Amino acid sequence: MFARPFVYAGLGLTLATAAFAATATQSSSATPAVAAPATPSKVLGNQACVKCHANEVKVWEATPHAHTFEELHRRPEAKQIASKLGLTSIKHDGRCVNCHYTQQTDAAGSAHAIAGVSCESCHGAAKDWLDIHHNYGAENITRLTESPAHRASRIASSVSAGMRNPNNVFAVAQSCLRCHTTADEELVNIGGHTPGSLDFEFVAWSQGKVRHNFVRTDGNSNEASSPERVRVMFVAGMIAELEASLRATAVATKKATYGVTAAKRTARTAARLKSVAAKVDAPVLNAIVKVFGSVKLKLNNEAQLTAAANLIAKYGFQFAAENDGSALGSLDAFIPKSDRWK
Repeated sequence: MFARPFVYAGLGLTLATAAFAATATQSSSATPAVAAPATPSKVLGNQACVKCHANEVKVWEATPHAHTFEELHRRPEAKQIASKLGLTSIKHDGRCVNCHYTQQTDAAGSAHAIAGVSCESCHGAAKDWLDIHHNYGAENITRLTESPAHRASRIASSVSAGMRNPNNVFAVAQSCLRCHTTADEELVNIGGHTPGSLDFEFVAWSQGKVRHNFVRTDGNSNEASSPERVRVMFVAGMIAELEASLRATAVATKKATYGVTAAKRTARTAARLKSVAAKVDAPVLNAIVKVFGSVKLKLNNEAQLTAAANLIAKYGFQFAAENDGSALGSLDAFIPKSDRWK
């Protein structure tokens, strides 16, 4: 078991929490519960996006996410980690590829890295949803003239087909935290990899150099998110971090750097969410706090911690779907301002 400060006892999920979970499931049934690497056989590559999203791709090309493809495998620290783990190829071993690269299946059925952290790394492999995503209803209708009803239907259908659409900011936060929280005990304890981006904060890390909000305008302006949307992002990021940290803690088997760090991060994030829940009127946040209070952060407790993470993910989608940010103004003093955006 971890040191006493990081163990939280509880009585299990109550009937009230379970009932709330059913509501969350119904409201977010079209959303994926867990962020995962893009399936190589369904990856189309950035060329499938650039026709309609040229400016977004241009922004991406200047980010560390894109540079990973040419740089990561050459870095001494990456080579050192690979050596400790007995990896022969950083670009081909799933342990590295799942977070640092985008893979695509070739004609012979083999998967190869084709880019760094790219469009489909964050928004999902596009094969099943691309045609839905850019179908605006008729040949003479564009994204700017599409009816609100058709847009809502198009987004819902795209999400059902596997797209992680930023219409729900929790889906974006989930994609970020999947990799900014290292969920691989051996990679950390033996390889010496960092146990995640411990200073990650969703607003600060998503609204700087990686921001690409061209769709909301005429396609030529990288619009800053509204204060209301940023508030939702602030909370959604915490929920996603709690989910990811629980998943990381769930696979801990040894009291070492990986497990202790994951448990500390989980406890810290839960405490922040509890503070937020006390400041705003959002029952779903109280439900998340209750779920966390019902589990123990201990070694070899994968089933319970993973079940809690799954439930929190559903609450996360629900929170982002139901909140427009207008009632979250009390959080403004705590949200990173633009001078802290990375």
